[in-house]
Amino acid sequence: MDLLVLAAGMGSRFGGLKQIEPIDERNNFIIDYSIYDAKRAGFDRVIFLIKEENREIFEETVGKRFEGEIEVAYAYQKLDVIPEGYQLPADRVKPLGTAQAIYCCKDVIKDNFAIVNSDDFYGADSFQVAARFLRSLPKGSKRHYANIAYFAKNTLSETGSVKRGVLEFNEKHELKALIESKLEWRGKKIFSAPLEVEEMKEIPSDTLVSMNMFAFSKDIIDLIGENYPAFMEANKDNLKSCEYLIPTLVSELIERGEVSCEILSTDAVWHGVTYREDKPAVVQAIKTYVDQGIYPKERFAK
Repeated sequence: MDLLVLAAGMGSRFGGLKQIEPIDERNNFIIDYSIYDAKRAGFDRVIFLIKEENREIFEETVGKRFEGEIEVAYAYQKLDVIPEGYQLPADRVKPLGTAQAIYCCKDVIKDNFAIVNSDDFYGADSFQVAARFLRSLPKGSKRHYANIAYFAKNTLSETGSVKRGVLEFNEKHELKALIESKLEWRGKKIFSAPLEVEEMKEIPSDTLVSMNMFAFSKDIIDLIGENYPAFMEANKDNLKSCEYLIPTLVSELIERGEVSCEILSTDAVWHGVTYREDKPAVVQAIKTYVDQGIYPKERFAK
């Protein structure tokens, strides 16, 4: 099983390259813990999707730490990976979104795979859930995917509002819709609203949300490619800022009856540095996990 780590983001709200921001006394990164958890769950190969100019720093920092433990590969998110006949504005800098990120790996991904963000701490259980799903797929399985879903209360920042995909699903726990929303604590209650809506309303703390952790069979790459020209055409007047996003594409494919996506919940707690002010809380949480023995001190606490 492959793990695709999406690490080409710019980290604008955080104010730097979050992917290589130390979060413990040994200068480990969040990504170190994610790969450790993934390996324990049974993933045997990790692919870093990065900007080409960051290859050297990733090899010297993250890549070398896992030499001999798990196979490591690299792929690059490039703005010129677009359908023939289209051209992005010359001054566009921002990556083109998570669906395009996966498509940039079409020649590198070898197996069914899961995707994670490099700057999110997902927790060990989430990787176990993803691995069990991928192992359960029959050989040659296509068009049946999974989203590893978190309870909203386990994903929020104490610093400010966050963007989450609020999940709607049927009685079989199959995804019906993923509504991109903003969520925030107000005292001990959680309030939420779709991104285009001003008024926020209270939601249950156990509402399931997406943290962009999906498990896919390899055929999703073909579907991304097949739907790419239609995305570009629909956004031909917005090519400076549009993003080809995997949650949006999966939702559209579900609406058209072309794929299914299971919602698999995890009780893991998310930690991340959406804002620079979040870092102390993340550092403390991970230290607590190490002190509790969840992560081996000889590796993560020297």
